[in-house]
Amino acid sequence: MTGAATSEGGGRVRSWWGWGWEDQALSDADCAALGALLPGSPDRPLPVPRVADLDLPAPRIGLPAALAGTDATSPASRASHGRGKAYRDVVRALHGDAGAPPDVVARPADEAGVVALLDWAADADVAVVPFGGGSSVVGGVECDGEGRAGVVSLDLTAMDRVLEVDRTSRAARVQAGVLGPALEDQLRPDGLTLRHFPQSFEFSTLGGWIATRAGGHYATLRTHIDDLVESIRAVTPVGVSESWRLPGSGAGPSPDRLLLGSEGTLGVITEAWVRLQDRPEHRRSATATFADGADALAAVRAIAQSDLHPANCRLLDPAEAAMSGAGPGDRWVLVLGVESAVRPVDDAMALLVELARDHGGTVADAPAPDRRGDGAPAEGWAGAGRDRAAETWRSAFLRMPYQRDALARMGAVVETFETATTWDRLPGLYEAVRAEVGAAIEEVTGAPGLLTCRLTHVYPDGAAPYFTVVAGGRPGAELSMWDQIKAASMEVLTRHRATVTHHHAVGRDHRPGYDRQRPEPFALALRAAKRALDPAAILNPGVLIDP
Repeated sequence: MTGAATSEGGGRVRSWWGWGWEDQALSDADCAALGALLPGSPDRPLPVPRVADLDLPAPRIGLPAALAGTDATSPASRASHGRGKAYRDVVRALHGDAGAPPDVVARPADEAGVVALLDWAADADVAVVPFGGGSSVVGGVECDGEGRAGVVSLDLTAMDRVLEVDRTSRAARVQAGVLGPALEDQLRPDGLTLRHFPQSFEFSTLGGWIATRAGGHYATLRTHIDDLVESIRAVTPVGVSESWRLPGSGAGPSPDRLLLGSEGTLGVITEAWVRLQDRPEHRRSATATFADGADALAAVRAIAQSDLHPANCRLLDPAEAAMSGAGPGDRWVLVLGVESAVRPVDDAMALLVELARDHGGTVADAPAPDRRGDGAPAEGWAGAGRDRAAETWRSAFLRMPYQRDALARMGAVVETFETATTWDRLPGLYEAVRAEVGAAIEEVTGAPGLLTCRLTHVYPDGAAPYFTVVAGGRPGAELSMWDQIKAASMEVLTRHRATVTHHHAVGRDHRPGYDRQRPEPFALALRAAKRALDPAAILNPGVLIDP
């Protein structure tokens, strides 16, 4: 592969245009093999785009010498910071469309550098887009800077240290730019873990998780980063905000809640105290299958309302199970996992299996005996006590973004959308998506395509369905085709009063749905907060609210 933008991890190179590590991308032959499964697929994949072939506009601005980094305006740095990792971003890069990359990439070494940059940007009328790992899939880091002197991408990854560990309270003060693996590495000597493992774990930062209200690997209880944040420190254009460390508080609206999900529009998160856990030593996983979807949903609802709090409770519909290799395609598959740092989990797993069986589920083999051993990140079920189908699904889960890129190179329309709704509405929502979005796929592409669903997170009062679309595309029309399918999906979600996003954030892609979902009095308050904290409206303009 060529066209690298970022080198890290002992010399490994991150793709500037697609997901993850370049050495993990599928080969041309593998791309062609995947594409052959879709109608009208070309014989060979689009070539991997190279930065050298991009026609980047010249930078309109430069940083003051005191703020500039070594590669602040290099083509590779600008290209890799101009967009996220959505299907839309990948397709545009494959066709040589670099869009409007930032004029400059700034990498401050400390909070003082962030303050200095925001002061300069406000005076110079320059837009600033906070940037963590760049894994946004909703247009959260792209900004054309219309009406501005220029755009700076504020890369925080040089601020990547655990600054303090409070073992007594089991918490740590951490800089916002730390990537997931580096955070866990620094916590490991103290026997602690954050255990927040989104699919983007390798390529996303603590600050990014907080700013987008990211969802982690826990399917129940501690599902979002919200649950793991003790306090936040952020730099705004009018001053530094730092909340007190507290286990809980009833003192008015929470200052942390203002920044959680703020997506870089109100301030730049520089540090946070996060709640940690002892590293788990006991784990079990098991898989149940169901012939009937209603029975499968009833089983998951019973589990979610049981107070057993499994760490993993992923329900795959037959199409999702077949696509991931976790099932033959004629049954629903429920992947369960439990873990604990302090006690064996055999009894908890036995109760979960019993609930699944009570609702018509089949568990072919007894789960492996509980054994001690530290788990792997990102879904946590490798190693002791694992279930074969659960491990198969986990492996497929981690490879999905790379396969998405491979299919995009073959001209396919392949993207996801996720939501959440209450249990009483979930069956109707699922059927409506299957019927209406399925019809849209066939109308737009001329063939049925593939539409799959899994429940990623479950709650006592509802669940979060995650849908995947795979269909054949027409060269040059892939994005317009996806736009039509996406519009159909958003119409269904709105009509069923399901959220526009459960954990992918709003960005620019979900603004229309977010504008419909939020109450207007809250929108007024959010606009007022923007005016108060960012008077010059330089921070990530166009995300969440208009300047």
